[in-house]
This record gives sequence, C-alpha cells and structure tokens, in this order.
Amino acid sequence: MAKIFQVTARAGMTRVVEPVARGLLRAGVSPNAVTVTGTVGVLVGALGFGARGQLVAGALIVTFFALTDMLDGTMARMSGGSTRFGAFLDSSMDRVADSAVFGAVAYWLATEGNHSGVAAALLCLAVGGLVSYVKARAEGLGMTGNVGVAERTERLLIVGVGGLLTGVGVGPALEISLWLLAAVSTFTVGQRVAHVYRQAQLVGRE
Repeated sequence: MAKIFQVTARAGMTRVVEPVARGLLRAGVSPNAVTVTGTVGVLVGALGFGARGQLVAGALIVTFFALTDMLDGTMARMSGGSTRFGAFLDSSMDRVADSAVFGAVAYWLATEGNHSGVAAALLCLAVGGLVSYVKARAEGLGMTGNVGVAERTERLLIVGVGGLLTGVGVGPALEISLWLLAAVSTFTVGQRVAHVYRQAQLVGRE
C-alpha cells in the first residue's frame, strides 16, 4: 500500500531539500549534526510549547524540525551514504523525539482532564514504537519491514494537524487525530508483520 506522505509530498519536497542539503554540506555541516539539531528542535516544540498548551506554536515547531529527517538522509546520500553510526543515531533520536511529542500531548491532555485523549496519546506512543521495532527486528533477521500506511513522518503530521486545529479552536481535533493515528499505526504493525511472515515463508521453502 502506498505511503500517505511519501507518495505525494516527498517528491515535491525534494526540490527544496536537496539545495539546502548541498549548502549545508559545503558549509561543513554533517548529517549527524542535523539529526541532533532536529531532535533538539522537536524537544523544544513539544516540551517547551505543546506541553504548556501552546499547540499552534508547538505543532509548527515540531513539524518544521521533524522535516529535518528528510534533510539529514539527503545529506548522507549526497556525501556517499549513511554510516552505521549515522543510521543508529538517526533511529535513536527519532525515538527520543517521538517520546517527547506524545508525552507532551498526553501531559497537556491530562491537565485538561481529557482522559480519553491521554489514553489515545499513550496508545500512539506504544504502537508507534512497535511500528519502528518490527521494522528494525525484521532487518536484524535479514528481511525487510519498510511497508505500511503510517511511517514516522505520517504519524507526526497527523498529530501535528490535530494540534493545529485544536489550537485554533476546533476542540476535539487533537483527540480525534490521536485515535485515528492509533488506528492507522496498529494497522501498519499488522501490515509489517504480514510482510515479514511472507518473507519468512519464502525463505523456509528455499
């Protein structure tokens, strides 16, 4: 199944990202530095703004810095490919950023007394981690798990749109987006498990 964001917006974003990536490389900035900077930016947006109920500012900051996930990958490709440490750092920083985003959302919803929203945010955090784990475990076993409708960028965009709408007065938008995200993330886990199962079956027949 086609990925929601990658099939549509990423192709257009390439025209913007590649010149920026080239400029940063010429300036001596490393892909790892961009990875860490992006994570710090997400932490500022999530914990400094989102957790305090400043949802519009938080969502815009998180979305902006989350897009550096495309930038550091492009820089790594242009500079000859990602190193093992670079791949490890990128994956680890993604988990830190995701935990901050959904932890901040859960905290703010708890201060608002929205227990259903808190449950949805925690479910998104748990299932989102499982989405990434299934892929990593498959790759560790020599298979692939890079399928599904809701990868990391899609997940952050869904919660970001919900935060923006709630921030401008559409009250239930954030909670609705969280439950939607929990559903599509769970579906993505199922897609990846099925994909790995099919590969394992083929290997078993060889």
